Amino acid sequence: MDSNPHPGEILLLDNDTAFNDFALRIFEEQLSNNPVYAEFFGHLGRDRSQISTWSDIPCLPIEAFRHHRVMPHHLQAEMVFRSSGTTDSARSEHHVFSLVWYNQVSVKAFTSLYGSPSEWSFLALLPSYSERPDSSLIHMIRNFVEVSGHQDHGFYLNDYQRLRQDADSYADRRKVMIFGVTFALLEMAESCPGHLRNTVFMETGGMKGRGPELTRMEVHERLCKAFEVSRIHSEYGMTELLSQAYSAGNGLFVAPPWMRVSVRQVSDPLTNAGFEVTGGLNVIDLANIYSCPFIATGDLGRVHPNGQFEVLGRFDHVEARGCNLMVSQF
Repeated sequence: MDSNPHPGEILLLDNDTAFNDFALRIFEEQLSNNPVYAEFFGHLGRDRSQISTWSDIPCLPIEAFRHHRVMPHHLQAEMVFRSSGTTDSARSEHHVFSLVWYNQVSVKAFTSLYGSPSEWSFLALLPSYSERPDSSLIHMIRNFVEVSGHQDHGFYLNDYQRLRQDADSYADRRKVMIFGVTFALLEMAESCPGHLRNTVFMETGGMKGRGPELTRMEVHERLCKAFEVSRIHSEYGMTELLSQAYSAGNGLFVAPPWMRVSVRQVSDPLTNAGFEVTGGLNVIDLANIYSCPFIATGDLGRVHPNGQFEVLGRFDHVEARGCNLMVSQF
């Protein structure tokens, strides 16, 4: 794998044939240059000649990012993003070769669905992330702010009243997007409800350890009622990915053209479950070419024939035995 991220090929992919061809090419490069992925594939006992389409490509269990440097051997990271983690578990680390590339990808993914960042004021309600310089979410939003070219932005902890005042002021000039971790949005909904004009609420997940777990539908129902809006938007991203998918409020996420999501069977993580079936979400993020584009996430979900997908929950401590075995072998 050379040092050229092939942006003209990856970010301009516009059909399934081109995606498939590029995915297979990166698969071969990963086997040759990424020792963690190559070792993982070797333990599976598969013949690389059996991999004929992108859906055949085995996805690396996301737990590998907690214990290994998942990156081609000859590259060095400009930045290491880390998951929030807990006191009883190791934090995932994503070794990012180029922040310029990361920034370009995240802006392209956002723009494809919401227009240029210059059209928005970004307000961040991310108290559990704000003190972490190694948070990919914080970095992404700060880059959106920089790319926007104006000053109507802000990061907030729990000063919900000030956030509401700023949002109301900025709404006179442009659209407002509030990126909020789930528990903080719920706290704001309880303590400082009411409609905000010209404002989109972008929920980013994050309830673990913050009270009873709620489904995304339950969260959105509470937020819609409190903020007097018809829908809550959602962002699907994670430390280990380079790209993001977004939902415009109907529970269906749309991935950028260089990203595909499929479902694996819970009892057999190497078998594709097909459409409209609940299972583990696998993500192929071709923009993650300098780490590993093929990731078996810890999320449960469904994929629809049009490529849109739902996120229904997490495996947590009841992960499929087969997935645990795959991790333990290397």
